[in-house]
Amino acid sequence: MASFRAFLNSPVGPKTTHFWGPVANWGFVAAGLVDMQKPPEMISGNMSAAMCVYSGLFMRFAWMVQPRNYLLLACHASNETVQMYQFSRWLKHQGYLQKEDKSAST
Repeated sequence: MASFRAFLNSPVGPKTTHFWGPVANWGFVAAGLVDMQKPPEMISGNMSAAMCVYSGLFMRFAWMVQPRNYLLLACHASNETVQMYQFSRWLKHQGYLQKEDKSAST
């Protein structure tokens, strides 16, 4: 019981925005995971790129803020992974990531 009370009253516990901010941001990860089932023509390349930049910036913020916010770092690292995958699906669909056929060039 003492460890639970210590967690409740900690600087990153559920009485702070250090806890509820990351919890709310897990919605971005959940939305990205659901979007993996959609066809690539429905992916917004601009939004995926923006989410990659956003998550990258907030990973740095989570690392630099005191006390370090590991929950926020994990959330944005997960979102970065999901959004990079979505962005790669969009790039492949647009034809940017196609392999060159070496026999056709000779």
